[in-house]
Formats: sequence, structure tokens, C-alpha cells
Amino acid sequence: MPRIDDLMQSSGVAFGTSGARGTVAAMTNPVCYAYTRAFLQAMQESGVTKPGATVVLAGDLRPSTPRILAAVARAIDDAGYRVEYAGRIPSPAVAFHAMQQGAASIMVTGSHIPDDRNGIKFNRPDGEILKDDEARIRAQTVELPDPFPDIDESDLPAENPAATTAYIERYTAFFPAGCLEGANIGVYQHSGVSRDLLVTILEALGAAATPLARSETFIPVDTEAIREEDVRLGEQWAHDYGFDAIVSTDGDGDRPLIADEHGHWLRGDIVGILCARQLGIETVVTPVSSNSAVELCGWFRKVYRTRIGSPYVIERMNQALEEGGTVAGYEANGGFLLASDLCRDGRELKALPTRDAVLPILSILLAAREQGATIGALLTTLPPRYTASDRLKEFPTDKARARIQALAASTAAIEEAFGELCGKVATTDTTDGLRITFENGEIIHLRPSGNAPELRCYNEADSQERARELNRACLEKMAAWR
Repeated sequence: MPRIDDLMQSSGVAFGTSGARGTVAAMTNPVCYAYTRAFLQAMQESGVTKPGATVVLAGDLRPSTPRILAAVARAIDDAGYRVEYAGRIPSPAVAFHAMQQGAASIMVTGSHIPDDRNGIKFNRPDGEILKDDEARIRAQTVELPDPFPDIDESDLPAENPAATTAYIERYTAFFPAGCLEGANIGVYQHSGVSRDLLVTILEALGAAATPLARSETFIPVDTEAIREEDVRLGEQWAHDYGFDAIVSTDGDGDRPLIADEHGHWLRGDIVGILCARQLGIETVVTPVSSNSAVELCGWFRKVYRTRIGSPYVIERMNQALEEGGTVAGYEANGGFLLASDLCRDGRELKALPTRDAVLPILSILLAAREQGATIGALLTTLPPRYTASDRLKEFPTDKARARIQALAASTAAIEEAFGELCGKVATTDTTDGLRITFENGEIIHLRPSGNAPELRCYNEADSQERARELNRACLEKMAAWR
């Protein structure tokens, strides 16, 4: 009878910022079964669900996902719950459908990380699990069948399309009919699970949507660290097709990618600001790593900063709801979380307090149409603050944390490491990792990834060229720390 805390250590499958993740080899059927049973036991202890209830299940397009889905489905069934299998659909789609039914949901996905890894994302009936829920799951002891049964992906229940239908209708019912008429949009499909839904929704709203670069091999598109080949592809497609914009998502469809008319990909935190403005949001919650233009623009009544990770954003959004007004959050990866129901001209958009990619994509495209502007012109309405980010792969998490702690303890150590790049330190913020603001206004923010052995670096400056230059220089220095 394994305890999940112990299983995390022995299997290498651990909780990150977005659920349980590990290598495909480590995510054996017994491990996936155990995590699922622990989640359901924890939800039962909390009184939010009970045996006999429905659990909605979906997954992404990784090759390992069907096998893990089958193990999760078996665990749900053995725990006395009913499995509603929604198919291979986006994370926000399964969460939205389940929330409307008051049901828990589970998404098998590794999001943007390479396909030698995968994960399981758990949602309560009212949204994502938070840190208290995670602790409760970790404390569970699970009884495994003995002998453990053979599990095959053919054992999955028949697919129910209701979640897909509900997700499409969420947007086609809220955004005005024909609102994107005349728009010429490229859809970078790669291996994202949203690739067909995006085309369907865009065409339903009147846009011409051109599918691009569909892949049957999984591609780890990371919206916070866009690959050089994707930079080149965006520019080439814009040149060849004359698109008004190019849109895409990460692997599980909760983080957007939006390129302007030149094929230049927008930063996720800029996407969040523009989306919140278009929706008329009054209070914005965002992690400490996001671009400071959100405060400088003056568009929002209140802005709250949190640690990086949707559970922290959601927790602060819940507090902000008590203060009144419309509330939303976004992350530097572009995922947008809507805490309030919205109503516009008699059309309602229900809250979806989990990362979503479709809402920011449609909001920004509509903003450009309503203002008669290009996507590039929308960017000029923001204060000139630019960000760049990247990460060092295969950087041991313990070593990254130790280095960051040493820097945080000493301004002199920071200036010794980065003074020749940015000068004197003005302030530091240890909300999540180490965010350093220098007297010249430039920012260096260092933090270990929450779900992979990577050291991330975020930079902010008054020009895009300087932000990129600073990011490259920081990574070069950081590479010597391995």
C-alpha cells in the first residue's frame, strides 16, 4: 500500500506547478493508477465528490498518452466512479465541461515538455487543485490490486463529444457572429491537441483559417521559450501568405501563441494585458515574472503579483473576487484565467479559472478588428517595456536553487555576477526565485522550472533588442554554474 509521498521519491514522478509529471518510463501503469486513486480519495475526504459521481477524462496527442489514459480510467472505475471519456481535447475544454456538470476531471498531458515525459493534471469540480489539495493527495495511502492487472488502451470507454461541443459553443456564443469576417489567419497546428478546434472556431466566427505544419510527431512547443525554427517559420509564413495573424497553442492547448502580421510571436504576458483590456477586466492577477507594462499602462483598477504557477494565481483571484468587480489572471506563458462571469450585449461568458489559449487568441484578433488596426499596432498602445526569456536545460534543480539563494543573500554577489551587464542593484524580490531590478530599470529574474530540470531566466528592458541581448548574456554566465 504505497503512500504517495513515498511514491514520489521512489518513482521520480512528482508534483510540479501543473500536476504530477515524470518520464514516460517512470509513469508506469501502477504509478498512474496510484496517483489517480489518491486524487479521488483526497477529493472524497474534502467532501467535494463521492463514489458514483462522474469523472471526466481526456488527454493530449503524445504517443504515451493512450496507455496512461487507460490506467487512469481503470483507477477511476475501481474507485467506484463513472468515467466520461472526452477524447484527445485541450486541458481547458475538459475542465470547462466538467465544471459545468459539477464533476472532477483529469487530463493526461505533459503540456509543452518533450514527449519522453508526460503528466496527469487533476481538477476539482470547481477548478484546478490548489496547494492544499496537492498536500492532501501526497498524504494518501493507496491500495493497489494484487496482482496488478494488464491494462490496454483498447479498454478506454467510447468517446463522448460533449466536452468538445461545449468548448466550441463557449466562444461562438459569446463572440459576435461574423466578428472576424475578412480576417486571414494562419493556424500553426504542429502536434497541439487544439489544432482542429482552433480552425473550427475561427471559421465559425468568419475568419479564413489556413492550417500550417501539421505534425504526427510530437513537437514540444514552449510559449515561454519559442524555438528558433518557430521564429523562422512565423516570419516565412507571414511573408508567403500575407496573414493578419498566426495563432497556435502548446501541446495541451492551455497556452497561446499569437504572431503579428510580420510573423513575430507576441510575448505571453503582453497577450495577457491586451486580452484583459479587451474583456474589460478591472482586477488583474499575474505572477511576479510578468512584464511591468501591466502596472505602467494604467488600464486596470488593481494588479496583484504572485508566485509563478496557476495555483497561486487562482488563489489570489479568489481573494480578489471578494473585493468586487471583474477579475482575471494570466501567466507569462500567455495562459489566461477568467475568474468572473462576463456579459456583453446579452451574451454570457462563464468563468473558467484555469489556463486557456482560445480566449486570448480571439480577444486580440477581435480587438484588432474593432480598432481597425494590425496586431503590431495594438502593441504600440503599451508602454515600451520588452521581455525575453529562455532556459538552460539539464540544469539540476538543487544546484539552481543553491545558486539563487546565494545571490539573494548578497547584493555584492549579484553585482559581481551581473554588474557589468546592468550596473547597481535597486531592489530584489524573492516571491519566486530571484527577481532583480537594477538602477537602470532593467530586470533579471532567475528561477528553477517547477516541472523539469531547467534554470529559467527572464529579462526586461526598454527595447526588444536590449532584452534579448541581456537574456543571451545572462544565459552565457549561468551556463558556467552547472
